[in-house]
Amino acid sequence: MRHRSRWAVNSIAAIFCLVWIFPVYWMVNTAFKPRPEVMTATPHFVPSHPTLSNFVTAVSQENFLLNLRNSVIVVAATVLASIVLGFFAAAALSRFRFPGRRVIMVVILAVQMLPSTALLIPMFVMFNSLDLLGTYAALVLAYVATVLPFSIWVMRGFFVAVPAELEEAAQLDGATTWGVLTRVLFPLVAPGVIATGIFAFIAAWNDYLFAYTFMQDQSRYTLPVWLASFTNPHTGTDFGGQMAASVLFSVPVVVFFLIIQRNLVAGMSAGAVKG
Repeated sequence: MRHRSRWAVNSIAAIFCLVWIFPVYWMVNTAFKPRPEVMTATPHFVPSHPTLSNFVTAVSQENFLLNLRNSVIVVAATVLASIVLGFFAAAALSRFRFPGRRVIMVVILAVQMLPSTALLIPMFVMFNSLDLLGTYAALVLAYVATVLPFSIWVMRGFFVAVPAELEEAAQLDGATTWGVLTRVLFPLVAPGVIATGIFAFIAAWNDYLFAYTFMQDQSRYTLPVWLASFTNPHTGTDFGGQMAASVLFSVPVVVFFLIIQRNLVAGMSAGAVKG
């Protein structure tokens, strides 16, 4: 009976995995198809005549390099700001007692529950009054505002899990508050820092709505907006080129996660407290 139940659970998990991975497979499959195979009514699960022309078309699009540069700048600034601000805010909320601390935590949790689209119009009005529309600062501030509550909440959980005795021992050894934060607490909460960095990277890298709304010049668009350039009201959608562009767009996320994953495991091992 136990063997049958395990087999059933594994079968259901395999089905879910296939359902999840099929769109990714179809994206990669379409990226290597010539246009006649893409537009045919009969699906081809393996390209009959594989081609790289779709990738050439994708990277030959106007403003591709500019939009790639914009994405890198905005994402790097967002990840750095969310990690730094989240780290210090989480340390303050978990290690210091001050009036209004609980209120701040409730506000952070409430803001995290708001959908990002609800902040779009207020941010647009604010950035317009500050003359920030069309600048990198507008996008970075918007992304940090949406990512920071999650970053603070996650890192605070890691700070709370660190025994206070470690800080006291470091202070007895002559460590300053800055030394305790950087030499004692930071290595122990490294998994939380990396997790929030991954979340900030994906949120900023994949966003379309904020980038399209706040950046008013095509040369300032990011890659998610660039993906929409493959749809033309006169010629239709170049599905092969768009799928090739989607593959190129997904590669940095996969590479970033593979690199961070090794550091995440190392951080968990370094943060373990032995009894």
